[in-house]
Amino acid sequence: MVATFGGGCFWCTEVIFQQLEGVRHVSPGYMGGSREHPTYEQVCSGATGHVEVVQIDYDEATLPYEALLAVFFKTHDPTTLNRQGNDVGTQYRSAIFYHNESQRVEAEAFIRQLSAHEVYDSPIVTEVVPAQPFYEAEDYHHDYYNNNPQNPYCAAVIAPKLQKFLKNRDDFLRH
Repeated sequence: MVATFGGGCFWCTEVIFQQLEGVRHVSPGYMGGSREHPTYEQVCSGATGHVEVVQIDYDEATLPYEALLAVFFKTHDPTTLNRQGNDVGTQYRSAIFYHNESQRVEAEAFIRQLSAHEVYDSPIVTEVVPAQPFYEAEDYHHDYYNNNPQNPYCAAVIAPKLQKFLKNRDDFLRH
């Protein structure tokens, strides 16, 4: 199965989903905009309408879609519009791109449940929209954190997020 999420910088989300048993591969890329084959610079300009996403190839028998949703919502802020921390712009918006009707239904139900239980202080702004063409990011974005752990952004933003996730992985997988 395939799942596609936009939850801020794809460097951050890629490394989190790589840690899950049942995930075969995580690809950073772009989705949701109007420009075909966009570059990173074009997406960062905000002019393409694309979101930085991760496309996840996973084994549904090992890792249900609901577990992916739980990790997605617990590892980014779904209440900030077009922003994750210091990363600001429409390319950082919170989005679930569903690949079939079952994913749409599960994602919308998941959001309703989070909202009903008032898990967040502010309303969830995550878009739930049909998957569009996926444009794989440039090679240097792949496995970025693992290849560049000393990069200041990786050290300051991604490393603490990853450490928190690894310490609490079982809790992150529970809904």
